[in-house]
Amino acid sequence: MSQARLMDGTALARRIVEDTARQAADLTRRTGTQPCLATVLVGEDPASVTYVRMKQNRCRTAGIASRHVALPARTTTEELVATLRSLSADPAVHGILLQHPVGDHIDERAAFEAIAPEKDVDGVTFASFATMSFGVPGFVSCTPGGILRLLDAYDVDLTGKRAVVVGRSAILGKPVGMLLLARDATVTYCHSRTADLSAVVREADVVVAAVGRPRLIRGQDVKPGAVVVDAGYNPGNVGDVDFDSAAERASLITPVPGGVGPMTIATLLEQTVTAAARQLGV
Repeated sequence: MSQARLMDGTALARRIVEDTARQAADLTRRTGTQPCLATVLVGEDPASVTYVRMKQNRCRTAGIASRHVALPARTTTEELVATLRSLSADPAVHGILLQHPVGDHIDERAAFEAIAPEKDVDGVTFASFATMSFGVPGFVSCTPGGILRLLDAYDVDLTGKRAVVVGRSAILGKPVGMLLLARDATVTYCHSRTADLSAVVREADVVVAAVGRPRLIRGQDVKPGAVVVDAGYNPGNVGDVDFDSAAERASLITPVPGGVGPMTIATLLEQTVTAAARQLGV
């Protein structure tokens, strides 16, 4: 029987979206302008199409206008960059989300950097990573930001704790490590070439699994009483953590689905309204 307490991202995300909807309505009333999120999708990858549709539906729930730009799979880097620069220059658009991955033939980093920092509500640009790293105002990467909100909601004190991040992607692993470091955690990054990964994870007070390998983290790898955050999502609704065995040793654990995922979208919507308020000067 599972002993760990579940960290319910669905419930917390719902409260955040409700609060965001109130802020959006107030902003629209005061300025006559509805916050607007532009989503850009290259190709027709079924998972990406589903994610974008979900984000558009959540926008409507939160009183945020959405503008969708669908580009063919053959779109070049230059064409995508031009599209993103055009949206960045459009005063009617307050936030921009480029759904990734975009295809191996596209320079994804060049595309991200075409997004104006003040509209980077997904937290994917160099500028956003810098603001996260230096603790100055800006936009956080949505999944890392959602993870920190979830830890806060469950009163996880990160000061002095050893946090192990398994994964080093530019929009999840690396930024979540910087956010944890800013909270005075001692952070270790692990990856596919880490020697004796299990031994490193066993030392962690907080584990963030974000490597994209199903059930990589097993219960025997988890220190008794550790907090386990599973940011992985693999086919079959399987995370990067073997939930059943890890839940027998952890004190807190996120389910998949219903943990980190809803928090990602809630953070995106919240940051879109914040971006709109800043751009409208209120």
